[in-house]
Amino acid sequence: MRSFLIDASVAIKWVIDEDGTREALALRSHLLAAADLLTAECANILWKKVRRGEISADEAGFAAKLLGRADIDLLPMRSFFEPATRIAVALDHPAYDCVYLAAAEAVGLPFVTADERLLRKLRQESSGRFASRALNLAEAADAL
Repeated sequence: MRSFLIDASVAIKWVIDEDGTREALALRSHLLAAADLLTAECANILWKKVRRGEISADEAGFAAKLLGRADIDLLPMRSFFEPATRIAVALDHPAYDCVYLAAAEAVGLPFVTADERLLRKLRQESSGRFASRALNLAEAADAL
């Protein structure tokens, strides 16, 4: 059994059927961790989907209940505040995504995301510091 650090773009696929859902669900049989920011981000994603008419309020509530019960080791993001800020500045990318990167680096786990924009930034970053740690869903599924 492998261990991964995931972000909200992966977890949301467990409850919303979209591209990458099959690969995201396959990760559930492994040990998973995430910054506790994941709960707020998933709630926000569900709210947006209700607002856009993609799901009902009842479906969002049920999805939130399922996500709340998911077996994920949630790490307090407070300890990642400073490194996430440094990473965000270095990558010129939103800090909330960088919280997950800082967490993955701190606990020494591969970082899995479905956020292609973030992955592009990581792979273009000149030092290569994060590119080797970051996986998209297909790469994570291949690693299983």
